[in-house]
Order: sequence, then C-alpha cells, then structure tokens
Amino acid sequence: MTQTQRDGTGDTSPDDIDLTSTDLEDVLTKVSALAKRAIPGATEVSVTLVQDGGARTAAFTGSLALELDETQYAVGHGPCVDSALAGTTVHIRDMAAETRWPAYTPVAADRGAKASVSIGLPVQRTVIAALNIYSDQVDGFTAEALEIAKTFGGYAAVAVAHASMAATATAAAKQMQQAMESRAVIEQAKGMLIAMHGCTPDEAFDRLVGASQAANRKLRDIAVSMVSGAATLHRADN
Repeated sequence: MTQTQRDGTGDTSPDDIDLTSTDLEDVLTKVSALAKRAIPGATEVSVTLVQDGGARTAAFTGSLALELDETQYAVGHGPCVDSALAGTTVHIRDMAAETRWPAYTPVAADRGAKASVSIGLPVQRTVIAALNIYSDQVDGFTAEALEIAKTFGGYAAVAVAHASMAATATAAAKQMQQAMESRAVIEQAKGMLIAMHGCTPDEAFDRLVGASQAANRKLRDIAVSMVSGAATLHRADN
C-alpha cells in the first residue's frame, strides 16, 4: 500500500467502502478520509489498533494525526490507547487545559491539535481499536459532531470485525482472551473505585488514568495491581 493510499488523501464516498473486505488498512483509510470530510470540526483522523500488546496507527489522513498517535505510543499512554483498551469515548475539549495526560497533551497542543475525541471500538476477535479525531479549534466538536463520529466508529468496528475473521482460530482465541482480560480487569478496578469513593463510572476511569500517569504505568497494569491488591487483602482478612 502506498503512502498516498495509507494517509487517506484520495476521494471516497460511502459506496466506495466495502466493510467486509479483509484488506483492513485500505478500508480504515477510506473510513478515516470520509470521517474527516463528514465530521464538523475534524482536522485530521486516524485509527489506532492494539494487537499483541502493542499499538499502531493503521490509517491516518495526515502527518499530524500520525505524529500525535505515535507520541502516545512512545510514552505508553494517551487518549487513543486508553480509549481503545477501556472501550470508552475520550473527549478532550481543550488540549492545553487537559491534565490527565501531561506527557502528551502539551505536545499535541504545541503541534496544533486543540481538541480531540477518541472512540473505543468494541472488542472484535484479535484486535481492539479506537477512532481518533483531532481538531485545530478549542472545543471543536459539537454534540452533533460527536454523534457523527460514533457512527464512523461503528463503520471502523465492522471493518475490524470482518478483517479479524481472517486470523487463525488459535491466534484469534488467544488474543481475544487477552483483550477481554484487559477490558475485564479495568471494569473491575472501576467498580472498586465506584464502591470506595461513590463516584461515577467516568470519574472512576479518570482516577485510573491519573494513577497510570502518576506511576508511569499502563492503564491495564494499574487496574491489575488494584484488583490483585484487593484480592490479597481479602485473603489476609480471612
């Protein structure tokens, strides 16, 4: 696949996108290009895939999106990675004022990304993913824009699901289990925080993100430590 194809610079329309194709990067490139045109406020769009414990950008509409994604991969956390792992939507209204990812957001703001939204896609066999939309305007996404973004997240999720079916049964089972375990332990840790602090699920997620940043550890590892610690304490009490 050429750079021009991968960065989604060509024209596309909904009829051009065969979501059942097993050429995942080609499909995601077309979804990204169309999302950039259709979502009000979108400056650049990318898709993050998390496979075999590592994250990569499978499609992007411009170099800014790729650079910002790779900055997050380098520091080990950020909205695109964390939204993929947790299966949630992360909306940053003002990149310069955002405090959850201080190793990333100042870099993003300096490079011209003033707001972003990352949409975690449903777990589908061997891959988990997120659709990332960047804006060059503070609070650049209206409620309508966010709904449109979720629609494109659905397109990307269907493409990921169909492409994943091409994986071998053994690899699919193993990686699906790993992805589900990551999601499950994060949900367990969120539940513990909700019970301890009486907070909402979103607030619990923010607490996990804060702990991840403070310890410079991955979100999943923080969740595992919290759940394992509670289990150890429970056995000691008994």
